[in-house]
Amino acid sequence: MSTPLATPPPQGRRMVAVAVLVSALVALALWAFAWPAARTAPRDLPLGVAGPAAATAPLTAQLKDREGAFEIHRYADEAAARAAVEDRAVYGAVVVTPQGMKLLTATAASPVVAQLLEQAVAAQAPEGTEVPTTDVVAAPTADPRGSALGASILPLAIAGVAAGAIVTMLGLRGIRAVACLVSAAAVVGVVAAAVTHSWLGILTGNWWAEAGVLGLSTLAMGGAVAGCAALFGPAGIGAGALTMVLLGNPFSGVTSAPRLLPEPVGFIGQLLPPGAGGTLLRSVSFFDGARVTGPLVTLALWALLGLTAVLLGALRRPAAAGARDESQAAREAEPVA
Repeated sequence: MSTPLATPPPQGRRMVAVAVLVSALVALALWAFAWPAARTAPRDLPLGVAGPAAATAPLTAQLKDREGAFEIHRYADEAAARAAVEDRAVYGAVVVTPQGMKLLTATAASPVVAQLLEQAVAAQAPEGTEVPTTDVVAAPTADPRGSALGASILPLAIAGVAAGAIVTMLGLRGIRAVACLVSAAAVVGVVAAAVTHSWLGILTGNWWAEAGVLGLSTLAMGGAVAGCAALFGPAGIGAGALTMVLLGNPFSGVTSAPRLLPEPVGFIGQLLPPGAGGTLLRSVSFFDGARVTGPLVTLALWALLGLTAVLLGALRRPAAAGARDESQAAREAEPVA
């Protein structure tokens, strides 16, 4: 007679589950952070070409031959190309003149892209020819490489996740939870603007507009975490944190550019609050509010949906509690056999 296999004790099963979960989280983090960085390359990067059609045709053909690296936008002259760069329609522009080529860049949009464009245009120029470069919208002198701006997105994500988690753990629900999240986001926005603009000098736009963007970004993330927790319980905090920190931060493209990330990472990143917040912050701080509609709507939708979920969760919990009380009262009323 065969004896049944002994099952591992509950403690052993928990240890195995923890090891598997930690390994999965490490693999997810490495994939989310390292894979996009290892696959950085231009993908349909908006680039302007300005000048007479006959003079720009050879350059346009050469740029289009780079396997979809650039999305070419044609402009009549340097003034139109410069306006397009300032409006964030393109990351840069090549101006063809009788004296040769000239490159317009915007390090405020992305120092990485500006350097990439310099290399790409230099490769298309005749050997021994130097292409002059004009930085139309320069990055702040306090952050010429954009590294400080990129590093500021993760603290915002952490602040948003912390706000949503704390509201949930304190047991705040309904209007009180919403008020707490909005107040916390407003404070974070003011403090973050004071640090990044007034102290570090890595933001150079309107102070209150920057504070509003930083606060709205925090509210979008905090509301999403608190909303998930209100609808799905404590597990919602983990799901919200993973989405905002492990996906939203590396997918944001703030340290490089969304068009340099592999697809669909760049597209997904702009649909998440960290990516939308980073894009909106650049537009407000460096480009006088150009192209703000898309990221602003994205952040507003995240905040609205998250806060709505918080309110709905508060309505569901009393109903569930009432049903449990009625069930318990019915059991207590049953006669004892």
